[in-house]
Amino acid sequence: MTYKQLEEAILNFAEGLRVLGIKPEEKIALFADNSCRWLVADQGMMASGAINVVRGSRSSIQELFQIYEHSESVALAVDTPEMFNRIAKSFYAKATMRYIILLWGDKSSLVSEGNMEVPVFTFTEVIDLGRESRIALVDSLDSDKQFKYEAIKSDDIATLVYTSGTTGNPKGVMLSHQNLLHQVKNLWDIVPAEVGDRFLSMLPPWHAYERAAEYFIFSCGVEQVYTTVKNLKDDLKRYQPYYLISVPLVYQTLYSGIQKQISTSSLIRKLVAVTFIRISLAYMECKRIYEGKCLTKSQKQPSYLYSTLEWLFARVVAAIIFPIHMLAKKVVYSKIHSAIGISKAGISGGGSLPIHVDKFFEAIGVKVQNGYGLTETSPVVAARRPEYNVIGSIGHPIRHAKIKVVDFETGEVLPPGSKGILKVNGPPVMKGYYKNPSATNQAVDGDGWLNTGDIGWIVPHHSTGRSRNSGGAIVLEGRAKDTIVLSTGKNVEPGELEEAAMKSILIQQIVVIGQDKRRLGAIIVPNKEEVLKVARELSIIDSNSSDVSQETVTSLLYKELKTWTSDFPFQIGPILLVDNPFTIDNGLMTPTMKIRRDRVVAQYRDQIENLYN
Repeated sequence: MTYKQLEEAILNFAEGLRVLGIKPEEKIALFADNSCRWLVADQGMMASGAINVVRGSRSSIQELFQIYEHSESVALAVDTPEMFNRIAKSFYAKATMRYIILLWGDKSSLVSEGNMEVPVFTFTEVIDLGRESRIALVDSLDSDKQFKYEAIKSDDIATLVYTSGTTGNPKGVMLSHQNLLHQVKNLWDIVPAEVGDRFLSMLPPWHAYERAAEYFIFSCGVEQVYTTVKNLKDDLKRYQPYYLISVPLVYQTLYSGIQKQISTSSLIRKLVAVTFIRISLAYMECKRIYEGKCLTKSQKQPSYLYSTLEWLFARVVAAIIFPIHMLAKKVVYSKIHSAIGISKAGISGGGSLPIHVDKFFEAIGVKVQNGYGLTETSPVVAARRPEYNVIGSIGHPIRHAKIKVVDFETGEVLPPGSKGILKVNGPPVMKGYYKNPSATNQAVDGDGWLNTGDIGWIVPHHSTGRSRNSGGAIVLEGRAKDTIVLSTGKNVEPGELEEAAMKSILIQQIVVIGQDKRRLGAIIVPNKEEVLKVARELSIIDSNSSDVSQETVTSLLYKELKTWTSDFPFQIGPILLVDNPFTIDNGLMTPTMKIRRDRVVAQYRDQIENLYN
């Protein structure tokens, strides 16, 4: 599609909605995946003054219905006939729908046993309605018949985006046009895109990160290519994108694919590649030192003499190994580049980027810029600039966004280098949670500061030494609240899973883990007596035996977890068995008998890492 075709489609869709009776500030549910038609529908809804309520096709029927009802949506735009057929029974029986819009596919593929009073329109039918109406309005000589558009104010709600934990208490983040425009106006500092640049898009657009990125890149006149996870590898090679905007898991997958290719090569090729990568990693380490892009928590500056000597040493070592690094780029890395494209930068957000992946791409010459944000902040509030790409950090706040670090208990603002809770203020912060003032007041204080629930610190400013160009960069160190963010960008509330798992008599205590990992895991204290009893009953061990192998215990616990958590969208993967219970005495429980999740995870950090390796 050309930009002119895109503009016409959006204006026609907006007018088509008006012809169908949609009014400004009414809600339309947009349950669909990423495609050019999603963008047209989304922009058309906004242009009409309506508020869209977004979600993807993979969500459960219950979740989609709950979002539809809670948001008070009046109509439904759905991706494909297959998706609608999956939710049709529930929606026809319980939901009030003026009409249904089908973005892709044919109406003949829809289930027939529905409520025939609810009209169904295809995407092209809505476009045609709008086109005909616009032509008629332009041709009309009677000025009274010409439609007068209501001006949309910047503070009006543009969209509702539902966060995780919608079971029981859904939280619809209200984002205004101003929130979204702040992203469009200020992301260029991070991604200096030019007309003709090519982007590859694969994330779901209801994810605030992908959505803001799409709005921004279209404002720059770039070319957008849509792909899927399945086709990503082929499309990277085929389209050679200048930029890839994605979650950490994609970069981890690319990293793993490259490593696998190296490990399956002949012995000589493998040895050469591994040696080159190690030298390039060392070269980049030296480069960071002499460029002053290293992280430090210390407010004390190194002496001028020490800084000069360190700079000189790093310069000399870098100069010695630079020719080998350049040879590696020509012999090995050029092949990787031709396979993955990404000639300008990969932008990572929606989760924590593992440091080894970060350093690897830096070493082979693929620029990866890490960023940070939340749905509640539209979402980007900080990111690494091309010129200040400080590895290990999430960069500096974007323009007009303010970030401070406060003490866990007192809320007092902490100096740079001190670890605390990150708070955000400024134009990106949401209007609040829809129909949930108590949750809004918990999240945002009277001065407009949003509590992110994330733990981090700000790099102190130094005028000399290895950190002189890193001052003000923000470093994340996990989450203060219980929500687990997987490397896919999905949010999981572990409490409900743990509560369900504790119904098993074999589980004494459990802590669900998985922050920044691809899937969930669990640290479990088994109920040894009950495990022994079940093992005997199932004749896994002799009736006189009092010893159960770790493999047997793990196997039994997997079955129990599957039984008790089967209704949840997220299943628990690897299990770490722990002999000693979490108690108040060993500091792993609070005086009110609540497990200190952060302390448990910290105590078993090494075992957790081994669990996922």
